[in-house]
Amino acid sequence: MTKELENIIVVGDRVLLKPKSPDKITRAGLYLPPGIQEKESIQQGFVVKIGPGYPIPIPKERDESWKPDKNKLEYFPLQCKEGDLAIYLQRDGYEIEIDNEKYVIVPQHAILLLLRDED
Repeated sequence: MTKELENIIVVGDRVLLKPKSPDKITRAGLYLPPGIQEKESIQQGFVVKIGPGYPIPIPKERDESWKPDKNKLEYFPLQCKEGDLAIYLQRDGYEIEIDNEKYVIVPQHAILLLLRDED
């Protein structure tokens, strides 16, 4: 992972993906131009970084003044892990470029499927 990529903090329920190179040939043997491949509604990419998750509301406990102040924000974690292959909806993604590499930021709800190598 590059130094610039290490300094990136993904916020909330967002996931940073490195798009997988699409197949240039169909099962029938037809070659697809890059413009057609990039406009597909469903894409694949590897999970590079993930956000902390969905914030959990802090309960208000006014009656118990003896308890220490617990204003630390807690999160419900995301399902994906770094290194997973994600199948996601292209329309919900935002393309960015870091160190001349193309990445996509998607919210977790745009991810349809995760493939995880348990090794």
